[in-house]
Amino acid sequence: MQPTFAFLLAHPAHFLALGFGAGLSPRAPGTLGTLVGFPLFWLLSGSPLYWAWIVLFLAVGVWACGVAGRALGVHDHGGLVWDEVAAFLLVLPAAPPTLAGYALAFALFRLFDIWKPFPIAWIDARVPGGFGVMLDDVLAAGYSIGVLVGLARWM
Repeated sequence: MQPTFAFLLAHPAHFLALGFGAGLSPRAPGTLGTLVGFPLFWLLSGSPLYWAWIVLFLAVGVWACGVAGRALGVHDHGGLVWDEVAAFLLVLPAAPPTLAGYALAFALFRLFDIWKPFPIAWIDARVPGGFGVMLDDVLAAGYSIGVLVGLARWM
C-alpha cells in the first residue's frame, strides 16, 4: 500500500511516521525525511533540553512507526521516515557548524542508511516493529558520528 494524504491525516502516528508528509514523496522519501531534520535541528539546537527532545523523538518514533507500519502492512515501508528525522538529529551536533559540515553529515547519514553495513542490515531484517525501524537508523547515525569525529582534526 502506498500512503496517501488521507492516510497521513488519518492518525497522529501516521503524520509523524511519514515525517509531516515527506514520506509521501514517490521518489527518495528517506532523503526528504532526513532533510526535515534540518529545521528541527535549527529550532532545537540552542535548547538546554536538546538531548531530551531527541530521546522523546526516538521513543515516539518507535510508537509512530509501529502503528503506521502495521496500518500499511509493511514492517519498514519506505514512506516511514520519522526514523531518518530523529536519527539525523543525533548526527548534526557532531558536524562542524558550517554548510560543508552539515552537507557532509547529511551525505554520511544517507550513505550509511542506504548501504546498511553490518550490523545495520541484519537488524533491519530481523528486529520487528517500530523498534526495528528506529534502531537501524540510530546505528547509521552512530557510523556517521564516528566518521565525523574521525575527520574532525582535518576539518
